[in-house]
Amino acid sequence: MTTTTRKLGELRLDDHTLTLPLTTDPADSRTIDVFARVATRPGGEELPYLVFLQGGPGVEAPRVALDPMTPNWLGTALEHYRLVLLDQRGTGRSTPVGDGLLEGRTADEVAEYLTHLRADGIVRDSEAVREFLGVETWSTLGQSFGGFTTLHYLSTHPESLEHVYITGGLSAIDRPADDVYALCYDKMRVNTEAYYRRFPEHREIVRDLVARAEAGEIVLPDGEVVSPSRLRSLGHSLGSNDGWLALHDLLELDPASNAFRHDLARLLPYDGRNPLYYVIHESSYADGVVTDWAAERVEPQDFREDVTLLTGEHVRREWLETVPALRPWREVAEKIAEHPWPKLYDAAALAASEAKGAAAVYANDVYVPIEYSLETAAHLPGVHLHITSEHEHNGLRASGGLVLAKLFDLAAGRSVR
Repeated sequence: MTTTTRKLGELRLDDHTLTLPLTTDPADSRTIDVFARVATRPGGEELPYLVFLQGGPGVEAPRVALDPMTPNWLGTALEHYRLVLLDQRGTGRSTPVGDGLLEGRTADEVAEYLTHLRADGIVRDSEAVREFLGVETWSTLGQSFGGFTTLHYLSTHPESLEHVYITGGLSAIDRPADDVYALCYDKMRVNTEAYYRRFPEHREIVRDLVARAEAGEIVLPDGEVVSPSRLRSLGHSLGSNDGWLALHDLLELDPASNAFRHDLARLLPYDGRNPLYYVIHESSYADGVVTDWAAERVEPQDFREDVTLLTGEHVRREWLETVPALRPWREVAEKIAEHPWPKLYDAAALAASEAKGAAAVYANDVYVPIEYSLETAAHLPGVHLHITSEHEHNGLRASGGLVLAKLFDLAAGRSVR
């Protein structure tokens, strides 16, 4: 264990690195480092702790900065809490997963290692950090996948949680990944058609770009020859408040220009920086099932026929061949797709948890459908809902702290701002 402390403006930042077991097997000697940064405002030394569980999977917590304030909801959080920014196992400074993991190991060995980087492992690490900080309870703020992790936390260690705050992260429970991805296609269809109603000329531009991709004419700066399915994953941009603007600006560019190639590379989801985001992505919705490339299997017929319909976080197996950064992970990803994932959530345990807090549910969320979020919320009567169409999936960040303030008010029974 190591701890360092420094000042950032008026904030105190305490960086903690704990060495923890990879698994629960006493005979398994493997360990990982888990990194957590605690931010405290002046006078806030006695405030309770709020641990931020990041979206993903496979993405580290944001780093604290003051100009501009990062994360931009930091000030709101620090009004009430000391904020713990946890790098979830496999990310950031918590023994990150990178291409080096593949060196000297078989695909079976790497895949087995990755199976320990899900929400259950993250919750075990969280408990270790909580105990290290010397508190009996703390609260969680779970964004997207971080909300999924919170649901497992409530299923296994509800006694450790004072309040839970969830933004776009009330996952489906007791449903196969197929159901979730099928409904996400429906959401993407709605958002794609809404975009084309606003910019009808862009439908033909997308059709032309798909034709160029089929001919192998779109090549990214890293040498990737963009496939049609990869191009259509630009719909990922339509899942955030202002993503449509980035998509609009891209489609206004000459596809032969450097600007188009570089901007396209920036907008496409899944790259080599965080391979974990692609390789174990479908496990996020694997509540006791084998995923077997669920998003690809349940693609609706109209998406197969209409190349202008855009997709979101629907991963494709073919990208293991066409995306250079993902190619080294091909065998591992295939084995992950065949893995029988254990259940993460227990509906009875959630109902018995007596959880208190609040959750933001986004009416137009293309990644975490409201229909299943409301089903899950029914098991958590003490978690007040803020249902809104004002924001998309990134409302926590896009609102600059307003969504978080509303959740704090709801949980405390105050009039909502």
